[in-house]
Amino acid sequence: MNDFDFFEGAWHSRQRKLTKRLAGSDDWEEFPGYTVATRHLGGNASVDEVTFPTKGISGLTVRLFDPATGLWSIYWVSGADPVLGLPPTVGRFDGDRGAFFCDDRHEGAPVRCRFLWLKAGRDRCRWEQAFSVDGERTWETNWTADFTRAG
Repeated sequence: MNDFDFFEGAWHSRQRKLTKRLAGSDDWEEFPGYTVATRHLGGNASVDEVTFPTKGISGLTVRLFDPATGLWSIYWVSGADPVLGLPPTVGRFDGDRGAFFCDDRHEGAPVRCRFLWLKAGRDRCRWEQAFSVDGERTWETNWTADFTRAG
């Protein structure tokens, strides 16, 4: 628990997203983000709302810690379709690196999804999303967010 305490507060981010996933593309779209994160339940829950001002969209992330397993479950809710995203990505931190996984679908096909959280001191961190279609032998990183603490 308390693994996501570092993320509490306000953050600016540089978002980079592949324009076409799992297609061998190297065409990235870049745009800014602004995130406000809060901790709850004594550090067993972390919630953030991200807005993408140039895109006119937002989203909400809910992270819940299970003390019995030591695992976090991460859920996403899009402002465009406010339904709790399932399945959650599940995993844990090892030092300054958190790895979280789930089986999901992309354009109707099954994919393995991975989120990485990388802490880089008190005022910087990075999030990455990647997909694997070959049993985790290779990963295509398709979205990154480099965060800098606001203020």
